[in-house]
Amino acid sequence: MPSFRIEMTIGAVKPGVAPQSVLPAAAAAAAALTTVEASDLAVVAGAARATVRFSADDPSDALRIGHAVLVATGRVADPQSWRVTERIRGRWLPVR
Repeated sequence: MPSFRIEMTIGAVKPGVAPQSVLPAAAAAAAALTTVEASDLAVVAGAARATVRFSADDPSDALRIGHAVLVATGRVADPQSWRVTERIRGRWLPVR
């Protein structure tokens, strides 16, 4: 099964939400729909970046899962930008 990931640049955390709960919320949203392969939080160019890697049948399914993760993350934080990518021959390419 193909591997995909959603990467989100995270802005402010919603009032009353613990910052450490953002990544688990994103991963749980994906896990409700598919197998989560990995999740990670990194600081890139001074901004928090949450990544959830998951499997999906095809790019349209991956976009649907990515959107669900985005919506769930939006309940606890402000996703400022996001993209879904697919692993193809060792490279992560944008899904359109």
